[in-house]
Amino acid sequence: MNLNNELNLAKIAAKQAGDFLISEKDNISATIYSKDKDIKLQADIQTEALIKSILEKDSSFPILGEESGASVKELGKTYWVVDPLDGTANFARNIPISCVSIALISNNLPVLGVIYDFNHDDMYSGSKNHKAELNDLEITVSQVQEKSLATIVTGLPAKTDFSDAAMQKMIHDFQSWKKVRMIGSAAMASVYVASGKADLYKEFGIYLWDIAAGAAIVEAAGGKVSLLNQNDAYQVDAFFSNEYLENEHS
Repeated sequence: MNLNNELNLAKIAAKQAGDFLISEKDNISATIYSKDKDIKLQADIQTEALIKSILEKDSSFPILGEESGASVKELGKTYWVVDPLDGTANFARNIPISCVSIALISNNLPVLGVIYDFNHDDMYSGSKNHKAELNDLEITVSQVQEKSLATIVTGLPAKTDFSDAAMQKMIHDFQSWKKVRMIGSAAMASVYVASGKADLYKEFGIYLWDIAAGAAIVEAAGGKVSLLNQNDAYQVDAFFSNEYLENEHS
């Protein structure tokens, strides 16, 4: 698969979507859904529609969108995966950690990813055929080898088990790492690993559209990716790391 055209198209779509989110923020920040620990804004809906219109104009691949679901009944072997605004709660509260995330899946594996951190005008990209880049400069994962020296980035998806037992297990894991970060955007967590800002990202029950682009970029940056236990709702257990911490699957 020649991914040059797809990579360029994804970058164009991500950039236009990010520009739209910045320029129209005051007009698209109305909350249209808020239940338990989940939130959705008008921004999510309108930005996804914009991205889909750009992709559909120059690509024949179907699209799986966070907001609109699958564009066809059977997605087939190759399809786009779009998260128009990862970090919605951050965006709503003016915390500048959010992004646009676009991936291409082929044979059930992410083969291309573009993540645009529009708050800082940072474009992350990578594919099976392209090195991982940040603003056209190559990036690589870190070389940290010990958990006691490493930074882990994780999160608590909306459907996380918040029982005392589950939280105690998480805290026990945290104690073995040098630093723990929760930033509210799985896609941004992914590119923090890809660019060596952090050493490992893991999250259980995260949605495919949150981490598909990041998975492709981490692999292109020399990292290791595991996407396990995907269910019918497109939730997966995700583990991204440098080559030394790849076995931290618990």
